[in-house]
Parts: sequence; structure tokens; C-alpha cells
Amino acid sequence: MAAGVDQTAFRELPAIDLLVRGAREGGSRLADEPLRRLLQEVLAGERDAIAIGGRPNRAEIVVRAMERVREIERPRLGRILNATGVVVHTNLGRALVSAEAAAAMAAAAGAVALEVERETNERGGRMREITDLLRLLTGAEAALVVNNCAAAVVLVLSAIASGKRVIVSRGEAVEIGGGFRVPDVLRQSGAELVEVGTTNRTYAADYAAATDERTGAYLKVHPSNFQVIGFVHAASTAELTELGRARGVPVLEDLGSGALLDTTVYGLAREPMLGESLAAGAALVMVSGDKLLGGPQAGIIAGSATWVDLVSRHPLARAMRADKTCLAGLAATLRHYLRGEAEVQVPVWRMIGARPEALQERAERLRAVVAKRGVCGEIESAMSTVGGGSLPGEELPTVCLSLGGDDLDRLAARLRLGEPGVFGRIEHGRLLLDLRTVLPEDDAELAAAVIAAVVE
Repeated sequence: MAAGVDQTAFRELPAIDLLVRGAREGGSRLADEPLRRLLQEVLAGERDAIAIGGRPNRAEIVVRAMERVREIERPRLGRILNATGVVVHTNLGRALVSAEAAAAMAAAAGAVALEVERETNERGGRMREITDLLRLLTGAEAALVVNNCAAAVVLVLSAIASGKRVIVSRGEAVEIGGGFRVPDVLRQSGAELVEVGTTNRTYAADYAAATDERTGAYLKVHPSNFQVIGFVHAASTAELTELGRARGVPVLEDLGSGALLDTTVYGLAREPMLGESLAAGAALVMVSGDKLLGGPQAGIIAGSATWVDLVSRHPLARAMRADKTCLAGLAATLRHYLRGEAEVQVPVWRMIGARPEALQERAERLRAVVAKRGVCGEIESAMSTVGGGSLPGEELPTVCLSLGGDDLDRLAARLRLGEPGVFGRIEHGRLLLDLRTVLPEDDAELAAAVIAAVVE
């Protein structure tokens, strides 16, 4: 405690009963015990401030306490609008799922026939539906769904290569994201990393030269979040599978993004697709469900039934497996592809495929709506990115509603804290709201949020 602290300052702290009464009058629905514990935490913080020389203001303390109560009662994962221009924004939850997928996930929150066959009332496998759908879409013999792609990679390596050597191109022994590094994953799985080739050029012959009786797998890792350009070469999946058949070594491929559509159609670089890797002979392919596939967070392991069965029997498989709501959302998303409607139903592809002229029309309507309430916005051309560790360096032309002001940080904060919250980006002294990453049906909410942040 700081010397000379006026002990009478502590008497300015409001009584806990006063704060409880204020919270109740404000509509708090918290039970008594957690409400009191929360308010005691607030008061403890105020005491700490007084102890280092702070001067309390009772009215301000009451306001802060009520704000803290409202913060606890308001869901943090409430609805927001992503106007950043990053289609697959990791910090904003990555892919938006389709309305049909969201409905399927909500329905699956109740009782579902997860591990029982409805026709016979006998025990069944929870992966049957996903396997059927992926077989039709990609040719995979079997599939297993776990929490995310990182989990898929760890599980596959643990089940197939623990105690064995795994050969990886030096250019693919990378950090995928969030500190998830291929060498660390291999060590965690119990496998031994063998790097071959160089950072920029690796050939099938390099894998062949490093193969011995302890080799458990060849691992390919798609560089989904960086580019190496210029004098480069990588052994193809087909080349490695040919070598693997001759040496009795399976090829495992981490594709990352999970694209099921040809990205070149949208003017983007080519992203390898799950079905292509399986057709090239990979034993197992691991992809994310919530990137370019456009579904809920998931790690999909697809490929040979023999290898999938081996992985599914590993003890970690139960610890990492996806829950029923994830499986329901993923199945609904895959059906969009089966029906040939992904481009008009899956939000990720709706955003990627949005035409600049359509974005221009929406921006003009949005500017007119907010102008009627006194908001002066401009229309500005810019570039969007795919994001989410997919198609690094690739951009799409876009159209934004541009807002000015003396304090853009404050305006951006007001938008983020609104209902719904709106996340944009600040560029060149303007706050940009990128319409590529806002669905057309959300334009009215976006307009209302802008008016509330600027005018009200």
C-alpha cells in the first residue's frame, strides 16, 4: 500500500447490497451468489486502485460495476458483420456457414441418431453420413472428422508413424499458423522428422535416397499461408505415391484449405483440391472444414478405408473427434456441393464469386440509405483477400463504403461495439467497410449499424 494513503477513501466505496440492488433494477438475471462474486471483484479492483493512490468516485464506481454486469450477461460470441475484406477471417471465426448448415447444427443440438442406425436400432458409426458424402464428392473410401486440421495431422501421424521416420521436404517443414510447426507436430506424434531437398527445390529422388526400413510415411504439406516463387520445384503427390508403392510407404498430405471448387475460375491462383490428391494416390489427405470448404470448424481425414480405420482406432481419435453439431453442419455443407449449388449457398464462395459491378450497386444503395440520416460516406475501390491461411498473396477487386472523421479509431470502436458489431479496416486515413465480405441480405443491418455509430 502506498505511503500516505487516506484510509477514509475506502469509505467512498459503495456497499455491495447497493450494487446488487442496482443490478437487479437494471434487469440483471444472474443468480445471487455469482452476482455478488462479480461485484466483489469490481470492488476489489477499486480497493487496489485506492491502495496506490487513486481517488474513488462513488458514482463512477457504480457505473463501472453495472457495465461489468452487462458485459458478463451479454454473449461475447454475439452476431457481428465482417466488413474487413478478409473472406476467411480467423479472428472472426473463419467461414460463415450457410443458412441450411446453421439450421442443421441447431437441430442437431437436440437428440439425434448419432451412433445408432434408425432402420435397425443397432449401433452404427458416427462417420457414415460424412463418408457417403465425401465418397461421392471426392472418391474417398472413408473419412474421419476431428476438431480441426491440426488435430487431424497430429492424429494421423500418431497412428501411422509413431516410432518411425517421416520424410518431409525441407521447404514444407513449415509453421502452419498459431505456432503449429510441422517439426514440433512430428515430435509430438512420436515420429522422427527427416528433411530432404532444399528450401526451394525438392525432388522425388530426394525422398527415395532417404527411404529406409524405418520409414513410416512421406508427408506433403501444402504451403497454404506463404509463397515461394522463382527457382522452385516440389515433388508431386503422384510422384511420391509411385515411389511409395514401390517402397511400401504411404503418402500423407496436409492440404489445409479444403477447396472443393476450382479457384482459377474466380481469377485466383490454383488451390489443390481434396479429390485431386486422392486421385493422385495419397493414402490420406487432411483438410480444414472451415476454410475454403466453407463449413464449421473441423479437420477432415479422407482416403483409403484401411488407413482411415487404423487412424480411427487410435486412442487419440476419441479425444479429438467432432461433435454432433459439427457433423450435421459439415454434412449440410457437403450437400451444397453435391447439388452443384455451393457458389450460391456457401457464404465463402458467394463472397469470392461476388462481381465488382454487383458490389458497386450495393455500395451506392448503402451510401444513399445512410446519407438520408446524415452520414457522409464515399464509395471507394479496393482489394479484398481470401485469408484464413488460403491463397496467400491473392487479391480480389472490391468496393467499399468509406467513412472519414477526426477520430477513426473511436468510430471503428463504436461500430465494433454495436448490435450487431461491425468490423472494418482503416486504410489511408479512411475507415473502409468492404462489401465483398458482407452478404447482401445483411446490408440493411450494416446501414443501421453505421447510422447508430455515426449519428446516434
